[in-house]
Amino acid sequence: MKVPFLDLKAQYSKIKNEVQDAIEDVCENQKFILGKNVECFETSINNYCLSKYAVGVSSGTDALLISLMALGIKNDDIVITTPYTFFATAGAICRIGATPVFIDIDKDTFNMSLDNLDQVIIKLAKMSYGFSRAKAIIPVHLFGQCANMDEIIEFGNNHNVRVIEDSAQAIGSIYKNKKAGTIGDLSCFSFFPTKNLGAFGDGGMVTTNDKDLYERLRLLRSHGAYPKYHHKIVGGNFRLDEIQAAILSVKLKYLDEWTTKRQLNADLYRDYFDEFDLLDIVTPPVEKEARHIYNQFVIYVKEKRDELRGFLLDNNIGTEVYYPIPLHLQECFSKLGYKKGDFPNSEYAAEHTLALPIYPELNGAMIKYVAEKIKEFYHGKK
Repeated sequence: MKVPFLDLKAQYSKIKNEVQDAIEDVCENQKFILGKNVECFETSINNYCLSKYAVGVSSGTDALLISLMALGIKNDDIVITTPYTFFATAGAICRIGATPVFIDIDKDTFNMSLDNLDQVIIKLAKMSYGFSRAKAIIPVHLFGQCANMDEIIEFGNNHNVRVIEDSAQAIGSIYKNKKAGTIGDLSCFSFFPTKNLGAFGDGGMVTTNDKDLYERLRLLRSHGAYPKYHHKIVGGNFRLDEIQAAILSVKLKYLDEWTTKRQLNADLYRDYFDEFDLLDIVTPPVEKEARHIYNQFVIYVKEKRDELRGFLLDNNIGTEVYYPIPLHLQECFSKLGYKKGDFPNSEYAAEHTLALPIYPELNGAMIKYVAEKIKEFYHGKK
């Protein structure tokens, strides 16, 4: 049996006609930049996330960048985030001229640990510039589950620090009856093709409940111009394409159905791991009052992670490692002065996690095959 890590062809085959009709409509209309499809998709995202305002942008990375610009983050400011995330989170901070300051994750949930925020405050207070340069915090809702936003929002309010949700992997996830995209000052989504809601290329979105931030985002998206050729501020070309918006509008109708299938697949994995007594595998927990959307199904492998991955590959099972090198150990961030051992939970996750196939089109036989091969690796054939 062959179990790819992700099979976008299987998804496309079920919505092919709708997608092609949507693309054809854009081609017939010949309006490719900021037309009716982007407007309709923004409205649909607001309705789905229950946010007030949405601005379609060119990628999840640019969503982070334009959010920092909208908040006026500038050179020498400090933005707090986690070192266990995709590079774009910290990369956008550096591109704006600010400095990322990392705090460790919670080992179980992979999300930012507020227990470590006090350490950051103490560390910054000891520096010559103190804590005053900290202007924003970016919690990452990693793998499809929201971070502990109550504590993060309280921290932001107490220290006059703005909150940007990195919701790139979390569209549809819920934290205490609030959807990702409505909790912080701004929230950033990615529609990279491998996401639960994926475009046929790059795409992103910023949501907010703040009208002033919304108006600033719209300016920044198109070179700061309004009306045309009148530039109030310096922005950039951060526009979402009409074709991508049309495709995403089709897919959004199926998102909750796909999420339910991902959740059922996760439950089935857990059932098989329990049945097979796989004590070397730790499955991701689901927090109370939360909805995990399983952008990825990431397990902890206590021993022989890389050997297990190689064994699964030999048996035609695709896997992925998110992320093999935490950001504080990346060469490009060496000037920040971090060293191995500074963030033990992030480093442990980098060395012991493995993502298994979780996409909606998986069937029960495929999931059982994956679980059986993991059992075979640890217990041998019986």
